[in-house]
Amino acid sequence: MIVVEVHDEAATAHFAARIARLAQPGDIIALQGDLGAGKTTFARAFIRAYDNGQEEVPSPTFTLVQIYEVGSAPVWHFDLYRLRTPGDAWELGIEDAFAAGISLIEWPERLGALLPDRRLEITFEFADRPSTRRVSLDPGKGWQTRLAAMAANA
Repeated sequence: MIVVEVHDEAATAHFAARIARLAQPGDIIALQGDLGAGKTTFARAFIRAYDNGQEEVPSPTFTLVQIYEVGSAPVWHFDLYRLRTPGDAWELGIEDAFAAGISLIEWPERLGALLPDRRLEITFEFADRPSTRRVSLDPGKGWQTRLAAMAANA
């Protein structure tokens, strides 16, 4: 487990860009945390960094998924807050995202058993100061080495 603090949106964007540089097709990044904790801020910054800042990134709150054809693999941004059942995720094309895209998943717990073990879990928590977040990274299969390299280059 790796824990870092980000002190504002700019620091969150920088952190997201570092993770985006490590991302590969087939990666699943599960973004956890309370409402307003920074999941969408991270996802937007990740997508912009992955696309060198060219992409407009609306929130998929109502559509549940936005797909960005950028970089070496499409980025699927899921906001599953309004998902009724885990099985409803099949209608969103989640199997395609898991196979060939990079999946950013807000509210991943709504997938239940459909959420693969091979994922990077990033949890955002409110810290002592209003704009500061404590961010915990729990690397799954394939992420340990990449995150170690990132930490070594910090």
